[in-house]
Amino acid sequence: MTLDAQGTKATDRAGLNGQAPRCDHADQPSTVAYGPPECTACLALGRVWTRLLVCLSCGWVACSDDARGGHARAHYEETDHPVVATLEPGSTWRWCYVHRRTV
Repeated sequence: MTLDAQGTKATDRAGLNGQAPRCDHADQPSTVAYGPPECTACLALGRVWTRLLVCLSCGWVACSDDARGGHARAHYEETDHPVVATLEPGSTWRWCYVHRRTV
């Protein structure tokens, strides 16, 4: 048995065939009401955004890292809310800030 630095079995965290560990953050229910489709921080600064993301923990809507402000990331850094989704219609794309990858 292989143990990691925390003393837990390393194989319990690993994915199949050496894949990244499973992101449990994506399994959290996301039944929150979304805010208006705008980045209020960018609006206050007179900036435009390229893509809007919604926090699946609280519904906060903000611009993505593609925009000058990166306000969705700033929201994660302030709140530790891990997963965001895009507001693009029909998209299932989600991003986990903790694991720094799509989920």
